[in-house]
Amino acid sequence: MASKNSEFIPLKIAVLTVSDSRTAADDSSGDYLVSALTQAGHHLADRALCADNLFRVRAQVSDWIAGEAVQVVLVNGGTGFNEQNRVPEAVGVLFERTVQGFGEMFRQLSFAEIKGSAMQSRALAGLANRTLIFCLPGSTGACQLGWEQLIREQLDARTKPCNFVSHL
Repeated sequence: MASKNSEFIPLKIAVLTVSDSRTAADDSSGDYLVSALTQAGHHLADRALCADNLFRVRAQVSDWIAGEAVQVVLVNGGTGFNEQNRVPEAVGVLFERTVQGFGEMFRQLSFAEIKGSAMQSRALAGLANRTLIFCLPGSTGACQLGWEQLIREQLDARTKPCNFVSHL
């Protein structure tokens, strides 16, 4: 729930789509996240699309967290249980602190839509160098679920009793 006692603080957010098949022309999940974050009042700091390669993903996220131009990274894709999905292995080692509840809550919410298949989601989140990183599945529906039910309010300084803005 948002309190009217404080001001909205726009954050600098980067979007990374991890896919071996999507291009900039058909990246509907990345497009959704960019639209959602800008409609919420945040700034798109950067956007990239890369293959599901452990080292490419880690390099891109590392580049963003090493600087000051990005406060939040939204990764979509590469979180499934398939052997070629490498985002949790690429990004999880960068975390100084893991947001344990994010993956748990995401799977719980997903269960209502996709039943037991939700257990194969390896959605995760964490903090690295005062940069918050959320890793979502690649489907647009999953990105929408994650943004609307979990992420959006936690990136709003007005959300009480707590939010992530003070950690960035």
